[in-house]
Amino acid sequence: MIPLRDENPTVRLPIVTVLLVIANVVVFVFELGRTDAQLVALLNSWGANPSALASNPFDPKLWPTVLTSMFLHAGWLHLLGNMLYLWIFGNNVEDRFGPLPFLLFYVACGAAAVAAQVALSSGSDVPLVGASGAIAGVLGAYVLLYPRARVLTLIPIIFVFEVAMIPAGFVIGFWFVLQLVQGIGGLGSGMASGVAWWAHVGGFAAGLALTVPAWFADRRGRGRRRTRSRTWR
Repeated sequence: MIPLRDENPTVRLPIVTVLLVIANVVVFVFELGRTDAQLVALLNSWGANPSALASNPFDPKLWPTVLTSMFLHAGWLHLLGNMLYLWIFGNNVEDRFGPLPFLLFYVACGAAAVAAQVALSSGSDVPLVGASGAIAGVLGAYVLLYPRARVLTLIPIIFVFEVAMIPAGFVIGFWFVLQLVQGIGGLGSGMASGVAWWAHVGGFAAGLALTVPAWFADRRGRGRRRTRSRTWR
């Protein structure tokens, strides 16, 4: 299933989401200007290396790669898929959290994603690159805050594509189950598939955990409004 847009309006311009999309695109354009050898060197230098991080987790020289890896991508499909998910779901999460808290949340989820992948593929020297771990955190926040929001979704059925409005809880839930199943299936093989499944799982779990306070606050707020409504009647 491929989400196309959601029916969940925002109050404020999602400036951080826009800037994150722009930053990722700019970095990718820079990548396109490198030769193959230069690109490999770039990804190896600024991607997060699971083996190196597992062996030397307290080496401050490696810490910047946890951040820089979130802005590198391995190809057009990698970039466009990530930016589509970030744009559809990031604007509402930013609207709920506010710009600066959302940026800190995004980075924290990205860091948790790297930590999860490092923990489960510590022998891999394949650099982790991509915004998907941080975006997985955004999905975790969205599904907790807006599970009933409707998402226009492209559904491939054999050789036919259907378009339907589906609750976000189902769209994101299906995505997460897929990541979890693929991650479990790839245990022991590092990143042989080329996809850091456990980074997605770790980022999603971090997003859920970090959003719990906001979820409780929203529930308390709705409870107070219902109580006032009954009193006024």
